[in-house]
Amino acid sequence: MLIITIKQGKEKSLLAGEPWIYASAIEKVDGKPNEKMKAGGTAIVQSSSTKFLARAAYNSKSQIRARVWTFDEGEPVDHALIKRRVKAALAKSAAAAKKARPDQVVKLVNAEADNLPGLLVEQYGGKEGYLICEFQAAGVDAWKVPIVQTLIAETGCRNVYERADELVRKGEGLPFVEGALAGDEPPDEVPLTENGVKFALDLKTGERYKFR
Repeated sequence: MLIITIKQGKEKSLLAGEPWIYASAIEKVDGKPNEKMKAGGTAIVQSSSTKFLARAAYNSKSQIRARVWTFDEGEPVDHALIKRRVKAALAKSAAAAKKARPDQVVKLVNAEADNLPGLLVEQYGGKEGYLICEFQAAGVDAWKVPIVQTLIAETGCRNVYERADELVRKGEGLPFVEGALAGDEPPDEVPLTENGVKFALDLKTGERYKFR
């Protein structure tokens, strides 16, 4: 298990609930070399006096060295936690998803706001449509399989596509990957209506083009 020790005085932001830990706040990282190099591995975060502060996803290649999963010492980071977080995010967005028309995009998971740092999920077309996922941090990238499994089980939507922002992934030291994670890829263009304005939408890139 990796152990991140925070510099004295730098733990204040964590105690205030800040979920990001920058390289400049870290005194040292203890653990096996292969664990330190594994992007998204879980680490215990402690103060300079060895007091428990959090459990976080560590990434040696990002300026945001760690992103907090939990401040609760009794809460392990495992499949059950990931499943709970995804289900809670979907429950929060359920009302918007239910009333959305088939030609609208609904945000189902919103990263840190849903305690899933770096994960963005949108839905288009309801159950028969597509889930578009972006894994913008190493922690959620490492838990990609259970995240997708839970999304499919909870929404009933079987077409899941991974969209990627190359610059964001590069900044995290993650490979640029995109494509279908389950079911079919979305078509090159679908109709989209926002605030009464009609667009053509490329779900794979997020690009919108106004109809003429």
